[in-house]
Amino acid sequence: MDLDFTEDEIRRYSRHILLREVGGTGQAKLKAARVLVVGAGGLGSPLLMYLAAAGVGTIGIVDDDRVDITNLQRQIVHATGRVGDLKVESAEETLVRLNDGIKIETHAFRLGPDNAEALISRYDLVADGSDNFATRYLLTDLCARLEKPLVAAALSPFEGQL
Repeated sequence: MDLDFTEDEIRRYSRHILLREVGGTGQAKLKAARVLVVGAGGLGSPLLMYLAAAGVGTIGIVDDDRVDITNLQRQIVHATGRVGDLKVESAEETLVRLNDGIKIETHAFRLGPDNAEALISRYDLVADGSDNFATRYLLTDLCARLEKPLVAAALSPFEGQL
């Protein structure tokens, strides 16, 4: 594992590197990781920001929606000035400002049976922040078949599942 960090990275991730459970080796694994987040909405927004802050090296974002004013009270990766923009572009702008040492890959389309396998195969882990059952079932089936770890979450007005 390449533990070659810049001085800025050592300072930025010092709290991780000091943890026995993470250390330099764990931070290097985060830096090398490729994570696909499906959905840049209520679940995906904070997840994207934490992945970027933690130093995950490549974050893929797939979402075909645009930012709406009604999203802003819960979709914290987006800002008022981004209303009408593609969510993947809005999220990318925020994440790069948060951590310019990571790579963001945007996929401005709806994930479906015709494109999901090719996309998922490019990543190490998939995080499902989608808001529909068809996408959730597709992700579950494909991740199992491709042997990709899947982290899935869901929210309703007053409860959540992980």
